[in-house]
Amino acid sequence: MKKLIILGSTGSIGSQTLDVVRSLKEEFEVVGLTGYRNIPLLLRQIKEFMPKIVVVKDEEKARELKDNIGSNVEILTGKEGLKEIVRYEADMVVVALEGIAGLVPTVEAIKQGKSIALATKEVLVTAGEIVMNLVKEKKIEFLPIDSEHSAILQCLRGNKEKDVSSLILTASGGPFRGKKKEELKNVTVEEALRHPNWKMGKKITIDSATLMNKGFEVIEARWFFDIPLDKIRVVVHPQSIIHSMVEYVDGSVIAQLSVPDMRIAIQYALNYPNRRYVEGVNFLDFYSLGQLTFERPDFETFKCLSLAYHAAKLGGTMPTVLNAADEVAVSLFLQNKISFLEISEIIEEALSHHKNMQNPTLDDIISVDLETRERIMKKYMR
Repeated sequence: MKKLIILGSTGSIGSQTLDVVRSLKEEFEVVGLTGYRNIPLLLRQIKEFMPKIVVVKDEEKARELKDNIGSNVEILTGKEGLKEIVRYEADMVVVALEGIAGLVPTVEAIKQGKSIALATKEVLVTAGEIVMNLVKEKKIEFLPIDSEHSAILQCLRGNKEKDVSSLILTASGGPFRGKKKEELKNVTVEEALRHPNWKMGKKITIDSATLMNKGFEVIEARWFFDIPLDKIRVVVHPQSIIHSMVEYVDGSVIAQLSVPDMRIAIQYALNYPNRRYVEGVNFLDFYSLGQLTFERPDFETFKCLSLAYHAAKLGGTMPTVLNAADEVAVSLFLQNKISFLEISEIIEEALSHHKNMQNPTLDDIISVDLETRERIMKKYMR
């Protein structure tokens, strides 16, 4: 049995990962789980999967958990707990934490020689070069959980790297596809959270609405597949049936299609290079699909996508600023403290005021992340 540690088990991806494990219970053993605030859900997961070790936000949450479970489960807390849990005996660490919180434990897990199944975009967005150099050094499996990058991985199999012309990431366009800036001035949080195809956490759903999510995926793809930024394109595909494509030098394009269900990408990462059916996943019905359509992304209205390309081209600590500013701006929007369009304005301002640092260390990245957050919060939380 493959032993798993799941970072962020109470979130959307973490919960769906446990769905996969539940369906393939003879193949996986969950040895570690981490939650943050949702102790009731974490408690149910502990009782079902019986991990040896868990991590929660702080001592208060740990006491809440201890009152409800036996002494045979080790409970750790905070950032140090996240670093410690990935040192525990396991074959693979599933990284499904929200935001930059996943960076340090991912790096530590790689140093420990564990395989990684990555759902946390911020790991490669902020520290792609550091992480991928470490992956090569340790010779570990480093696999994507994002449906887009999973699709690319599948489309690349059996083909030569030198034959790749470009990677084509598909985007649903989110709930505001086709709208112009004037129409987005007064959108509400509730409207922005109504994604047409995917059920996701609030942060990633807002990022999908601004297209920043796709910008992050472009940066991720650059590192995952070691391909120049100018060979990565975005195509809006509203149906979310084609999850991404690879174009080859002879003009051929290979695409991966499936229903929009994250469990397909999750099982592929957990079982790679094999495939397993997960109970409840539907197969495509081509007779009822109708049309598959494609559009150019609107870089002017959805400026976050162009800002992501800009930050990626500059490199250094610019992607870290991009990510930190986006996390704070999205949080402010979800609290109704700023408008939808102000999200991109805050990010652009943060990038323009940052003095870029090339070849940053992990400490540099963490420092720039914190400074960016504090600067924005100081301005908007008066």
